[in-house]
Amino acid sequence: MAISLAERTEQLHAEQRLLVKADADIDEGWRRIHDQEDRVRELRASGHDARQAERLVDLLRQTLVEWERHRTLIAERVNYLRQEVDSTPPAAS
Repeated sequence: MAISLAERTEQLHAEQRLLVKADADIDEGWRRIHDQEDRVRELRASGHDARQAERLVDLLRQTLVEWERHRTLIAERVNYLRQEVDSTPPAAS
């Protein structure tokens, strides 16, 4: 069963919204990493054990890598849907 242009267009818009959210989430992820790195420096400077704080930085970075991979998949889907929408001839009147 073929998907209509309207349905394909709605899928495109939904994926575009997901892409915007993914970008915002990645930006927020970088902010969290930088904040945590600041905390690690503060702990070290005051002579505290920073191993757990450093471990959290590593986990945040690993998570961010996965978010960026997911964003790539969303972007690929947006490009695919855009091509589908752009190449669909208008319905005859």
